[in-house]
Amino acid sequence: MWLASPALPIGGFSYSEGLEAAINAELVATEIQASDWLMQQLHLTQSRGDMAVIAQAVAAWQQNDLSHVAALNQWVRITRETSELRLQTEQMGRSLTEWLKNRYAEEAERLDSITWLAQQDASYPIAFSFAAFCTGAASKDALLAYAFGWAENMVQAAIKAVPLGQSAGQRILARLTQEIPQAVDYALALPDSGRQAFSPMLAILSAQHEHQYSRLFRS
Repeated sequence: MWLASPALPIGGFSYSEGLEAAINAELVATEIQASDWLMQQLHLTQSRGDMAVIAQAVAAWQQNDLSHVAALNQWVRITRETSELRLQTEQMGRSLTEWLKNRYAEEAERLDSITWLAQQDASYPIAFSFAAFCTGAASKDALLAYAFGWAENMVQAAIKAVPLGQSAGQRILARLTQEIPQAVDYALALPDSGRQAFSPMLAILSAQHEHQYSRLFRS
C-alpha cells in the first residue's frame, strides 16, 4: 500500500500521460469523457503493457533471472513512442531507485540489486517490480497497488486539467476501481509474447503535447 501512495516522492503527480493533450484537442471535456478516456487507457495500454511487464518482472526477481529483468526493461524503454513518455518512465524509475536506496540502506543484498537497477537505468515498471518483490507481495497484490496508484494520479490530473470537481473525481476513481481487478487478471495472464505497446492516438497526442504552448504537466 505504501508503494500505491501518490505521496511517494517519485514525481507521478507531474504527468498526465497524454490526458492534457486530449483535453487541449477537445477530445476530453466532461466527466464522462474523462472517465471513458482513463478506462480505455487502463485496459488498452496499462494492462497490456506496463502491468504485464511488472507481473513478469516480479516473477523474474523471484527466480533471480536478471537477464529477463534487463530484457523487460529494454522493452519498456524502446516501446515509449515519444521523448516525453520515455523521459517520464526514466525519471520515475530513477526516483524510485533512489527511494529504494534510502529504504534499504542497511541491507547489503538489497543494495547490490538497487545498484544493478541504477546501472540499467531502470524504467518505472522495472523499479516498481523490484520494490514490490522486496515486500514479499504476490504479483496480483503488487499489480492492484500499482493500478490504484496510477488511477489516483490520473484522476487528479483530470481534476486539474479538465477541470473537474472533487466529487466528479471520486466517481471516476470508483469506476476505475471496479475495473482494476479485471485489468490485473488480464495482465497476469499475458505471456511474454502477448505484451503490446500499440496506442497510436496516444502517441500522436503525446507528440503534440511536447510542443503544446501552455501546459500543466510534463507528459
